Amino acid sequence: MSVPETGGAPETGGLPETGTAPVWVQTLTVTTADQTHALGAALAEVLRAGDLLVLTGELGAGKTTFTQGLGEGLGVREGIISPTFVLVRIHPNLPDGRRPGGPDLVHVDAYRLGSASEIDDIDLENTLDSAVTVVEWGRDRVEHLTESRLEVELHRQLGGTAPAHQTGNGALDFESEDDDEPRTIIIRGFGPRWAEQPVLAEEGIA
Repeated sequence: MSVPETGGAPETGGLPETGTAPVWVQTLTVTTADQTHALGAALAEVLRAGDLLVLTGELGAGKTTFTQGLGEGLGVREGIISPTFVLVRIHPNLPDGRRPGGPDLVHVDAYRLGSASEIDDIDLENTLDSAVTVVEWGRDRVEHLTESRLEVELHRQLGGTAPAHQTGNGALDFESEDDDEPRTIIIRGFGPRWAEQPVLAEEGIA
């Protein structure tokens, strides 16, 4: 995994207008799904209850793999999959997990939600302060929930979308992310909670 770019007070380049600019930007390149997973686990080490992460990226970019790494690092119940068909999944912290007594993980898929008001309808405010909340496809939908957030943008360097696969229950799974093609991951910090860029564990970024 390489770290080609990092810094503070960057240009927003390509970001939609959301009212504020990121405090810092870190750009990384991963070459395997395991590295995407490891980066999520490393980032989880610096997360705490009340943190909001906004994930963006095309289908198959690695959002679910990254979130699975977060879940491992937070020590929550296993079984993280894309919550597309239920919108929200809550993964409770495990007393015998990696971080006993730590926050739960609330995993949201906002792909089918068209506005911030529809986000409000699922009452994320009830768990926001006590959990780490990850919202896939959340850009321009969740910024009003808190003054601080991390945005994690994932790109498949070869472009395109992942093919759909038939699952055991007959549903189509569009988030097939077990390939090892290179991906670029851009992390942006917003607000006072992320005034300082976190230092990630070496195993997650080496």
